[in-house]
Amino acid sequence: MGLKLVLKPHERLIIGGAVLSNGHSRAELIIENTVPVLRERDIMSPSSAQTPCGMIYLALQLMYVDPQLRNEQRAMYDSLVSQVLQAAPSTQQIITRMNSELDEGRYYHALKTARELLNYEQTLLNNVHDRT
Repeated sequence: MGLKLVLKPHERLIIGGAVLSNGHSRAELIIENTVPVLRERDIMSPSSAQTPCGMIYLALQLMYVDPQLRNEQRAMYDSLVSQVLQAAPSTQQIITRMNSELDEGRYYHALKTARELLNYEQTLLNNVHDRT
């Protein structure tokens, strides 16, 4: 049996690079082969990638859903990761896990770890704002 998805009305998702939108009622889909799938809650639009870690997430997302962009986005990812590590060395542990998942071709897992990085980045930014 494949991956079963239950979609809310009007929920969007990406399947294999195609952006799909559900209609007015709940729907159930079964994906019977291996293909990249991202639900709306996991999709970041380019305009939403406002921070360095957001841009890292976006690069990983593009590597996951569009294999043709992997080399280009990997170069972008590596550059961004280098900048983030220089600015915030405390991100090393999360980035090391993310790099390991990426190197193993586990793009979805790397995206999940990138969510942790986004949350940590927000914590760092909140700490800066609290001090000012």
